[in-house]
Amino acid sequence: MNTHSLCCIGYITQDKVVTPKNTIYMPGGTSFYFAHAIKHLNANDFLLVTALADTDMGIVEDIRKEGISVKALHSTHSVCFENIYGENQNERTQRVTAKADPFTVEGLKDTDARIIHLGSLLADDFSLEVIKFLSGKGLLSVDVQGFLRKVENEKVLAVDWPEKKEALKYIHILKANEAEMEVLTGCSEPHEAALLIADWGVKEVLLTLGDKGSLIYAQGEFHEIPAYPALQITDATGCEKDLQRWLTEYARKRRVLSRSRMLCRRHVYHKTTITRAILRNGGSDK
Repeated sequence: MNTHSLCCIGYITQDKVVTPKNTIYMPGGTSFYFAHAIKHLNANDFLLVTALADTDMGIVEDIRKEGISVKALHSTHSVCFENIYGENQNERTQRVTAKADPFTVEGLKDTDARIIHLGSLLADDFSLEVIKFLSGKGLLSVDVQGFLRKVENEKVLAVDWPEKKEALKYIHILKANEAEMEVLTGCSEPHEAALLIADWGVKEVLLTLGDKGSLIYAQGEFHEIPAYPALQITDATGCEKDLQRWLTEYARKRRVLSRSRMLCRRHVYHKTTITRAILRNGGSDK
């Protein structure tokens, strides 16, 4: 059985992105942005694991043509998101018009990697059972957003993660934005939130704070990263996934983030990449 260096598990979605300037229909989801960004880092031995409807498998073939290894699981439906942004790109309204089948231990039993990123979109994507199972295969990285939102009548609602204290014991790297941070911890102050998340067992905490930059807490040290202004914002969709992808790839190369000052300096560089990414639709692919 082949053990990959790095793996991302998550749904490729069918997205409708609405901004004040235009409306775009395009593939999306954490796994989609992660895969297209990782190819620019020359990440050898990377595996993407996704699930989508048979009618949408053409997206997988397009990704494979880029030289990316993909394991595609069958799902009754693909996830369909509608993201609506106003003039303030820190805020968006979402609808989910279709959901995919949850990932299962059975479906992932042949997936092995030294570092595994869970690109969650909705609360039932990854059960506690699946998290525990995957933690026995490699170091886990998580974008927490999906664990904190559920769908009712197509509306995306913010919810707490009932199993968070148990699940976070198995997570090495966690990324949350400002709103997710507050839902997860009950803390509105980022430093307090990072400390609490670390107390729950997470080794590396990354908080993205919109136009206020980012905060990293690693090995007992805080690092504040400034935001870089953009002349024009086209679409913020997928940009935070680029950031999580970079952090996970950095962990793959270091295995453990043993030099947090180097992490801080490289993250400053990556924030400039995120700024460039929001100038176009769909995150960083250039």
